[in-house]
Amino acid sequence: MPRPDVPTLDSLSRRWTLTAAAVCLLALLIQLPPMLASGIGITGVLLALASWRRPLPGLLRGLLALALVAAVMSVTGMQFGRDTGCALLAGMLAIKPTETRTLRDNRSLLGFALFAPFAAFLLEQGPLSMALGLAGVLCALVALHRLADAEATALAGSTRPLQQVREIGKLVALGIPLVLATFWLFPRFPSPLWGVPERALSKPGLSDDMSPGSYLDLIADEAPALRVQFFGATPPTSQMYWRGPVLSDFDGRTWTRGHRLTGMPAASTTRSAATWDYQMDVEPSDRRDLVALDLPASTPDGVRVARDYSMSTPTPLVSLTRWRLQSSAPVQFEADLSPSLRQQALQLPAGFNPRTRALGAQWRREAGDNDAAIVARALQWIRSDFAYTLDTPFPGRDTVDEFLFDQQQGFCEHFSSSFVFLMRSSGVPARVVTGYSGGQYNPLGKYWIVRNLDAHAWAEVWMPQRGWVRVDPTAAVAPERIYDTIEDRLGAVGAVGAVANLIGVDNLGQVGDWLRRGWNDLVLGFDARRQARLLERFGAKHLGGGALTALFGIFAIAALAWMAWLLARGEHQRDPLLRAWHRLGARYARLGLGRLPHESPADWARRAAAGRPRAAQALLSLSHRFADARYAPGEGDHRALIEDLRRHRP
Repeated sequence: MPRPDVPTLDSLSRRWTLTAAAVCLLALLIQLPPMLASGIGITGVLLALASWRRPLPGLLRGLLALALVAAVMSVTGMQFGRDTGCALLAGMLAIKPTETRTLRDNRSLLGFALFAPFAAFLLEQGPLSMALGLAGVLCALVALHRLADAEATALAGSTRPLQQVREIGKLVALGIPLVLATFWLFPRFPSPLWGVPERALSKPGLSDDMSPGSYLDLIADEAPALRVQFFGATPPTSQMYWRGPVLSDFDGRTWTRGHRLTGMPAASTTRSAATWDYQMDVEPSDRRDLVALDLPASTPDGVRVARDYSMSTPTPLVSLTRWRLQSSAPVQFEADLSPSLRQQALQLPAGFNPRTRALGAQWRREAGDNDAAIVARALQWIRSDFAYTLDTPFPGRDTVDEFLFDQQQGFCEHFSSSFVFLMRSSGVPARVVTGYSGGQYNPLGKYWIVRNLDAHAWAEVWMPQRGWVRVDPTAAVAPERIYDTIEDRLGAVGAVGAVANLIGVDNLGQVGDWLRRGWNDLVLGFDARRQARLLERFGAKHLGGGALTALFGIFAIAALAWMAWLLARGEHQRDPLLRAWHRLGARYARLGLGRLPHESPADWARRAAAGRPRAAQALLSLSHRFADARYAPGEGDHRALIEDLRRHRP
């Protein structure tokens, strides 16, 4: 039971507090794994209902906290990072209402809840997170306003919720000039001053290895990986191969990057005359790998290009980044292969896939020195006997033998891995290349969307006089033998797609992605270079850090002066009775009957009533009731007086 001297809350104020905490929590829950977020959300609702009349016992709250920590750790696997911290914060916020009863407790809950929307920005910075975060902050401000009214017992309940929302809206509007000045003019740094902690739960994306089944989670994810805008010519979709990590080492089950290539310069190439000029907006992946169309001809500063033309960034891609590149198709790509690199491109693990090894040796004997004939024979075999499907059993020890001779059904990781193993068994140097293939054109923004479900793996074989040549064994599957694709599975649950077809829209998702790209461009992509270009439009060129800081200071002081001027006019007044009285006086002032500074309410009312005889009796009555309410606050119905003051007209 609360102490007698500690004020408790009325039910409406408590509902406002819990609503504000729930909205703040929602901004964080949508960024957590669905099962964990659902569990925390349902737990929070049940605990809020169970503790509505009285707080739960301390022992029970302690057990709930331990159970929450165990649940979070079971999902994150005892790894500490952004996901773990945010999940623990969400869980503690869901438990917090079980110990809130007094006015101070509810203020503590609101202060704690405001951490949730800010923590959500550590995981995702999209418009939905921003909208929910702003909604949570506004609800918390309204709830704090309600608590302040509840604390002032003389005015408790005198302000209606809608009026409180309007008052908070005015206070928020006061700060908009300062917010805009801070966003546009505060000096932006080319690189962050501190690093963002690593994530405990990895996001779907390309990696440095490929194992059986590793691509299923990636190609089942519809989230965009990058958005590409071409300047000038655009390659056909069939030639859009976005090159990522190149995998050269194989241990019988997993393909990994070749360690021998570390530190070696990029291989020599002879390129075609056609060059693609494009800009990529890369979504955060918490990895360093950067993809490029075909072979990059020029790379941004700081990007490292490996021997195999895979690219990596100096720091993990934890936020939206923009890159400008040029690429072209190779005519010759490392035409001279050194003995050590050739040995690496032919290396096979001992004791694995004996049937494939025997078949490769047979093909080599029959083809002689004709490597191109071996490649063509393998593609013809795939075209005639193999099928494409996502429904494949988990392989055993000899993964390649099982796929080539038993299953003969799979998707890109099966085809590329088995094809490269077969080529190496035949004496043809080969390696696996991972990345993305194709993309979807968005006509609204005139750009291409490359999603995680576009993830792909293909092969490169080394041909005399030509060097590395791209071969996509998955694309060799005959169209009539494609049984199950990710598009089919997504279309099976396409309720949104059915609605889109019903109203005649090709894809509502394109509209949403176009809006998201605009958010990325205007908000998340507003970096130091964009800030400099914005200032150049207004004639401020080549501003240094000191000059930019001074300019920001001028606008910030002006914004603060604007806020102070409005507050000085009484806009900050939270007393609804006094505010209604002042507005009544303003209506009379427009008629030349405004109150003088030395006049009391009664003296002013008598003078104003003389000038407006028809309103004299009502005005004199209102002035007496106002004086009683101000100096004898325990008497009278203040809400009725406020309504009468608002309705009165001279």
